[in-house]
Order: sequence, then structure tokens, then C-alpha cells
Amino acid sequence: MDSALIPRGVKRCPFPQFILFIAIVGAVLLWGVYAMLLCWFKGLNQTNMNDFYGFALWIWADLAVIAVGGGAFFTGLLRYIFGKDDLKNIINYAVLIGFICYSSALLILAIDIGQPLRGWFIFWHANVHSMLTEVAFCLSCYFGVLTIEYIPLVLENRQINKVPFFHHLGHNMHEIMAVFAATGAFLSFFHQGSLGGVAGVLYGRPFAYREGLFIWPWTFFLFTWSAAACGPCFTILVTKITETVTRKKLVKDTAIQLLAKISGWMILTYSIAKTADTWYWATVTVPSLGQTLMDFYSNNPFYGIWILILEIAICGFIPAFILITKKGRKNSAALWIAVFLAVTGVCINRWVMVLQIMAIPVLTFENWVLYLPSWQEIATTILPLAYGVILIAISYRYLPVFPNEPELNPIETLPAEEEEAVEPSVELEQELKPAEA
Repeated sequence: MDSALIPRGVKRCPFPQFILFIAIVGAVLLWGVYAMLLCWFKGLNQTNMNDFYGFALWIWADLAVIAVGGGAFFTGLLRYIFGKDDLKNIINYAVLIGFICYSSALLILAIDIGQPLRGWFIFWHANVHSMLTEVAFCLSCYFGVLTIEYIPLVLENRQINKVPFFHHLGHNMHEIMAVFAATGAFLSFFHQGSLGGVAGVLYGRPFAYREGLFIWPWTFFLFTWSAAACGPCFTILVTKITETVTRKKLVKDTAIQLLAKISGWMILTYSIAKTADTWYWATVTVPSLGQTLMDFYSNNPFYGIWILILEIAICGFIPAFILITKKGRKNSAALWIAVFLAVTGVCINRWVMVLQIMAIPVLTFENWVLYLPSWQEIATTILPLAYGVILIAISYRYLPVFPNEPELNPIETLPAEEEEAVEPSVELEQELKPAEA
């Protein structure tokens, strides 16, 4: 029964081995679910958040997964709007990763509000003057778009595709996917930007405050830019991890090279813009507020000046220079290093824009306040990771996520039932011919 669900022309591990893997990851998932239920039933006193840290580990994780999930909207934009056909080999996986990231972000928000049964207040009693309201609306809508983009992949399952209605539904949805790609890019631009805008308008927090264009601080544009630049790197990183685990070549090098090249130039331009923003902030904005650059960096191991160097120089310019050169992209080890550094860099950026903002003293009688999350926060932050691994495993096993896999990994002998099987599209054509006549 299990083999009948696996895509044709590919080989998967034995079913007992697959179930064992799901059970191990599922145990981690259940640990996170238990912590989540504690937070829902007992309240946010299960966390270590306090008057200094109203935003903490969860919000960092939320902003980080949204940033790396940006690979979905940017890859879709390149594939369907700008016509980069080589990316059709990786677009399915980009959508799947984006679906996991955005559903995880919504899950984290559901835990963070403390009273999930009142989550609908965000929409019904919306604060129209809050950037977070716009973020909530765009996040929810874009998750709907990703769901629509993921459905055709589900409908291509061997057994589901045999049903004529689902076969034609999936085909027709593929035909109009450009509309959803454009919609997703539009929604992502605003919610990525508004997440940065929230930090940029914090007048009482000089570390975050930025000048900008009209009502939009520079962080509005930098957040969108960084997500579009580093999101594809996360897609490449997860693809490489999947190939390593499965010991198969799943995506053609042309798709990886193209996505890496575009991402490299995006990272380079973002790093230059981030450097200019930091320089202007440090030499103009900060002095105008009566402070100096080093007032915002401590000698403690978490928030030293090293974090600024790590974010911009090591995790910005270095991966950019590797990815924009053909030799760097084609070197496997260099590619691994570049995409890992790029993903680390955008996560560090979200870390400092959430936690370092809160740690810095803003009054003369205050000191640096460090933050240590509770085990419930750690468990519920790991929860989306376990959920993502399980969904990737199930999708990889039963859905044609990688269209080039049969071509890149030819199987010498197929099971008898697969050799005799007729493609669903052929069966449907034979069934529909009399009706058309």
C-alpha cells in the first residue's frame, strides 16, 4: 500500500525505517506541544519574559523563520514573473519550505498571544494605526497563498491524481500560479517591511530608531531586502541537507547556480545598504540623541561589538563574494559555507533587532539586562523545527517535490506493479475520449 503512494521512477527507504524516523522526530514534536499547552493553560508565566523583555525568544524565532521563508516569495517571483525557467526544478521545494516557515510563524504567534481563543481579535478589533496589524493581515493572507501553491503538489500524488477532478484541478491551478506568485510577492513586501518598521519607529530605543523616507524608516526596506537576499540561501541550504540525508542528487546544478548567483548579488547590495545605514546611524542619528556608538555594545559575551562585525562583514560580504563568483558557486564546500553564513547573518540581524534592543539601558540608572529563556520557550521554539522535518519527510516520500529526481537518479529495476502501471494522465485521456467524441 505504501509503495502505491510513492511517485513513479523514484526509490524510497523501507516503510519501517521511515516510521522509526517519524517517531523519533515526533517525540521532539510532542515535547514542544506539551510546552505549548502549558503556556496556553497556565499563561505566559511559563516564560521568563518580564518588564524589560516583552519580546523575547519567540519573537526572534518568528522574525527569523519569516526572513528565511522569504525564499518562497522571491523564488516564485523569479520563476513565474521574471521567467527564470531553470528554477522550475526547485520551485516546489521553495514553496514547501515557505509553507513550513509561515505556518510556523503563525503557530509561534498563537503561542505568544497567551490567549489563542482571542486570536481573532486581531482581525475583528484591528488597531489600524499599528504596523503589527498589517503584519498579522499580510502573514495570514500570504500563508493562504502558500497553501494554494502547495495544493497542486499534493494533488500530484499518484493515488490522488487518478481522480479526474483532482487531476484537472491541479493542472488548472498550475496554469494560474503566476497570479498567486505576484500576490505573494506583494504581501511579502509589506509584512517583511512592516516587521522592520516596528523597530525603526521606536523613538525611545535609540539602537533601533532610524530615519527614513516619509513614514517608512530605513529598516522597513532593509528587512524586505534581507529576506529576499537570504531566503533563497535557506532554500539552497535545506536542499543540500536533503540531498546529503537521502544520498541523492535532487536538483540540477543549473537551478542551484542561478538561485545562488541572484542571491549573491542581492546579499552584496543589501550588505552595502546595511553598511551605509549603520554608518549614518552611528555618525548622525546617535550623536543627535546624545549618545555614542559604543553605548550600544557591552563587554558581555552576548552583545559585544563583535556581533556587528559578524552580521555585516563575516555573514554579509563574505557569502556575497563567494556567490557572485562562478568559481565560488561551483565549489561545493564554498557554496555550503556561503549559504550557511548568509542564513546565519539574517538570523543575527533579527536577534539584535529583537533582543539587543531590549537589553540596552535607556535610562541613566539602568544596567544591561540579559535574557535567559525558560525551557518552555526553548521547547516551543524547537516545535516548528520538528514539525518542518516531519512535513518535509512526508512530502518527499509521497509527493513529486523534485521533478528531476527520476532523471538524476535512474533506477535500474522497478517493482513489477510499477512496470505494468499506466500513467494517470494516459488513463484519464482514455476515459475522456469517448465522452469528448
